[in-house]
Amino acid sequence: MKSALFLIALCFVFSHLASSQEIIKPAALGFDVVKSAIAHGSIDTVSYNSVTVGTNRKALIYTPPGYSKDKKYPVLYLLHGIGGDEKEWLNGGHPEVILDNLYSENKVEPMIVVLPNGRAMKNDRATGNIFDKEKVEAFATFEKDLLNDLIPFIEKNYPVIKDAEHRAIAGLSMGGGQSLNFGLGNLDKFAWVGGFSSAPNTKKPEELVPDPAKAKQQLKLLWISCGDKDGLIGFSQRTHNYLVTNNVPHIFYVDHGYHDFKVWKNSLFMFSQLIFKPVDVAFFAQISNVGRPAESNIRSAKYPQILPDGHAVFRIKAPEAQKVQLDLGKKYDMVKNVEGVWETTTDSLSEGFHYYSLIIDGVAVADPSSESFYGMGRMASGFEVPFKGDAYYEIRNVPHGDIRIKNYYSNVTNSWRDFYMYTPPGYDQNTTEKYPVLYILHGGGEDQRGWATQGKTNLIIDNLISQKKAVPMIVIMVDGNLPLNGFGGETLVVFEKELKQSVIPFVEKNYRVKTDANSRALAGLSMGGIQTLYTGVKNTDLFAYLGVFSSGWIQPMQKDIADSQYEFMKNNADKINGNLKQFWISQGGKEDIAWKNCQTMIAKFDEMKIKYTYSEYPGGHSWPVWRNNLFNFAQQLFK
Repeated sequence: MKSALFLIALCFVFSHLASSQEIIKPAALGFDVVKSAIAHGSIDTVSYNSVTVGTNRKALIYTPPGYSKDKKYPVLYLLHGIGGDEKEWLNGGHPEVILDNLYSENKVEPMIVVLPNGRAMKNDRATGNIFDKEKVEAFATFEKDLLNDLIPFIEKNYPVIKDAEHRAIAGLSMGGGQSLNFGLGNLDKFAWVGGFSSAPNTKKPEELVPDPAKAKQQLKLLWISCGDKDGLIGFSQRTHNYLVTNNVPHIFYVDHGYHDFKVWKNSLFMFSQLIFKPVDVAFFAQISNVGRPAESNIRSAKYPQILPDGHAVFRIKAPEAQKVQLDLGKKYDMVKNVEGVWETTTDSLSEGFHYYSLIIDGVAVADPSSESFYGMGRMASGFEVPFKGDAYYEIRNVPHGDIRIKNYYSNVTNSWRDFYMYTPPGYDQNTTEKYPVLYILHGGGEDQRGWATQGKTNLIIDNLISQKKAVPMIVIMVDGNLPLNGFGGETLVVFEKELKQSVIPFVEKNYRVKTDANSRALAGLSMGGIQTLYTGVKNTDLFAYLGVFSSGWIQPMQKDIADSQYEFMKNNADKINGNLKQFWISQGGKEDIAWKNCQTMIAKFDEMKIKYTYSEYPGGHSWPVWRNNLFNFAQQLFK
């Protein structure tokens, strides 16, 4: 009987330990902000004698809040990259702030953190050619300096626990490679190993882990992380693949980002919460695939979440609802838990921007946890699935222009209307400079907000201007919706009048813009592409640049309009070719719903010998395609 009770109790304990393993999640906003009302650790500089290098070397030491020499601590050795030194983490990542905040929430074990200089040579400063052979080799030499000089110094002068289970090593970039090389190469010294965006100095997986069984036995945690847009991700990926093949438990976390401290700070935030604690390898896969709140979530909303594998998780609390679905084009049934929260996980989603709605007992509504966007002819929720190629519309540390909203009275529609307007960096300061103008048009079911919000026009142009790939320009995002229905000829006639008689005169009267045709461009997507075709081709004395994105005359619905335009183009081919500096036509590949109509149209252009540039970017009829269209078209303008 006693044996049975003991077994039951033992099973309960193990069950409780397994179920209590916390799934570490990515850092929330504010994780790296100093909080004055909490206890803080200390950062000190120490000097130790390095027999390996033959000189005294410096390191930084972080001791936790409440540090006492009467208590013994585990130690994390945290390494910098090839362009840094012992202060790189302090200056760029502020680990002391991250750890202080985690201590205040009881999420990390008290530990000492050592930030050494991983360039083991007498002149170990990150000056001159940091890729010099001698300096690169010094990063490998640091293994001997670490094991024979620095660790003994720390263990002599600080109250630390001196075994592998209480010693961790992690680092960023070059330091990530060092951490994997030194940690996995010295399993008797380190039971906790983390490589953040590990650099090419990382050994091949077969050399890192020649004995997978030994690694499984001795490692407590092997953490590998990298940004999805990091050009060095291949080194982390190959290590991960080898470890999977050889059944070595590890966490492989792919963050959304580049080779920078945004990724590395989050890696430290997550890694530090796992070390020097009981771990359950059964949860490694869940941590590897933990989601990030979508960038379009309202402040502090945790859902929707985007998973590293491209799936997305949605939640909504609706305890009285009888049926809830997620509508992403495809409908997903959501499942309710005991707290009245409905949840579903999508299939793997394509890159870029997605509209969605929640259908609650048959009524389609916007998600209260998400920003809303005007699309599909109504306000709808939306989110981004990030991908490696979206760097050109990331917000960067470059000069930024402004998005403005301007009301104007239209004598064509006899009503007040508005447009969105991008002005480039320096517009308000350079008061004598005049700028060329791109007039850009949205698609059906959207409005003038589309190019500013879903299209990210300001970020695309800011980044291009900063790289000198585009000239500073003003972009006018026009409302192409008029008090007339459909895509008929009358609607197009009114749009042409609105643009020529209301919008352009208002812009040229109220803003510092150039007023010649060579300084005007007109472009649009889908419905806006049709408006561009109708208005632009007939007015090449006004516009020297035309851009038609995912569009073409809709057959057979617009056959009469198309035939009329083709007749005009045939009779004015020389004028059109002479006036237009760029007639840029693009599609989202064969999956674009406008692709067939476009092919029919450009075949007619070829017959008439109309000059144009044709481009395709895969992605169908979607915002990732149109953002890419703007990115490429803008580089052709006003040069």
